[in-house]
This record gives sequence, C-alpha cells and structure tokens, in this order.
Amino acid sequence: MATGGGTRAILAALGANAGIAVAKFIGFAITGSSSMLAESVHSVADTSNQGLLLLGQKTSRRKATSEHPFGFGRDRYFYSFIVALMLFTLGSAFAIYEAIHKLQHPEPLTSPIVAVIILVVAIVLESYSFRTAIVESRKIKGDVSWWGFIRQSRTPELPVVLLEDAGALLGLVFALFGVGLSVITGDAAWDGIGTLMIGLLLGVIAIILIVEMKSLLIGEGATPQELAAISSAVMGGRVRRLIHIRTQYLGPEELLVAAKIALEPGLPLAEVAAEIDAAERRIREAVPAARLIYLEPDLDRTPAEDHPVTPA
Repeated sequence: MATGGGTRAILAALGANAGIAVAKFIGFAITGSSSMLAESVHSVADTSNQGLLLLGQKTSRRKATSEHPFGFGRDRYFYSFIVALMLFTLGSAFAIYEAIHKLQHPEPLTSPIVAVIILVVAIVLESYSFRTAIVESRKIKGDVSWWGFIRQSRTPELPVVLLEDAGALLGLVFALFGVGLSVITGDAAWDGIGTLMIGLLLGVIAIILIVEMKSLLIGEGATPQELAAISSAVMGGRVRRLIHIRTQYLGPEELLVAAKIALEPGLPLAEVAAEIDAAERRIREAVPAARLIYLEPDLDRTPAEDHPVTPA
C-alpha cells in the first residue's frame, strides 16, 4: 500500500508540476515578473524531483547481489535525499538570487493580469496534487500528527511530496502577493519581496527534508510502536526473555530484526529451532515489514530484572 500510494501521489504531482511549469514560463515571458520566474524554476525542479522519486522506486526493486546482499531498498532514500538537495539549489538558492537582483534593479511588470490568472490556475492544480498526497498519506500515517508522520515515516516519497506540494501552494500565494502589491502600489520591489519569501520558504522545506533523508540513509530502526510489537511477539512458547534487540530499516518496507532470546534450559536442538521459527512467525504477523529476522538463542542465566531489554 505504501508504494502504491506513493506512486499515485508522485504521478499526480508530476502531471500538475509539468503543466504548471509551462504556464509559469509563459507568464514570465509576458510579464517579466521575478516571482513568476522563481515559481517557474520551482515547478521545473519539482517536476524533475518527481522523476527522481519514480527512478528511486524502480531501482530499489533490483534483486540482491553478492555485493549488496540486503538489496537496494535504500535507493529510495538516496533519491529522496537528492530531491531535497535539488529543492535547495534549484528552488531556494535561485529564488533568493533572483529576489536580490529584482530588489536592486526593480522593473515594472507588463500584463500583470496574465500572471494573476496563471497563478490562480496553478493554485487549483497544486491543490489537487496536495489533496492526493494527503489522501494517500492518511492510509499509512495512523493516529500520529502530520508533523509526526513526516518525522517518523520510513516511506520517503509521501513526506517529500507532502512538503513539496505544501511549499508549492504557499509559494504560489507568495507570488500572487508580490505581483498583486506591485500592481496596486506601482512599486515593482514587492515582486522581489514575494520572490524572496518563496526562496526562504523553499530553503526551510529543503533543510527539513535533507535532515530527515540523511537520517534514513544512515539507517533508522523500528518505530517505538513497532519495537513494542516485536518485543511482545517474541515472547511465547518456551522463550523466557528477550535479552536484547537491534532493528534497522534496509528500505521503506524491509525491516531487519536481530535479537538474542533466552530459552528454557535443556531444550533439544530440534526444539530450539522450532521455538526460533515460531518466534519469527509471530514477529512477521505483528510487523509485516520485518522480513529479515535473525534470532540468537541463549540460556536464561540471570533474572530478567537484572538485565533489562536493550531496544534498538
């Protein structure tokens, strides 16, 4: 569901941004508005970003090799990190540069009504894309807040599209603000101020994404809810205690679980193997993303209160 929902959100954003980019460039050519130019480059960057997210989904499905025995699931994290960098450079840095130039050398707008019409149409299209991202994200976010979902999600595409679309909508409002005040006051500097607001907004969003994607690239463990479910699922049969556990996401839908469990003493080897198999089944039922599980059996030599579980 996470992959399918992410793909639908990406395709919706791709179509919307491609059409909006063309319209904005036409608007910039007619009006000479720096806000329109900044928004045009922003839409081009967003369109390229959606392509990178789709590429990451495709390459992450490659089969594991001897050089990459755990597969290529983290390709999705890598390309999402590249998206964040592009949003910072092509979006934020360019908009701030263009704003400074516009403020230093303000030029009157021509046919500003064209810019207003294009921006209003773009807001409608971006709202559709944003709504699609929200609908797909709700399927997997559970009861956590939207900010919590962005911070905790191990599926990178939906948080990226959510923040991109939210930034695009606010950026369009800022562009409309700059163009509108330029027309009302006759001062073209407002267009530059609107452009600067767009650049700062994109910079904040890009930094948030860079921090989150870097964390995923380095390797994040199971969420607290998943870890609690795994720890509970391990217990059963002749498992007396979970000694320690380590988890790490190898990709958005592939969780590695490694744990040491204490079994009843004196069990024959066949029963030890059966207990481990049963524990693995319980873990997969509790957390389907736990696809790679390594359980090390040990003897329960000391009381559980002397050695509490060390979670990942």
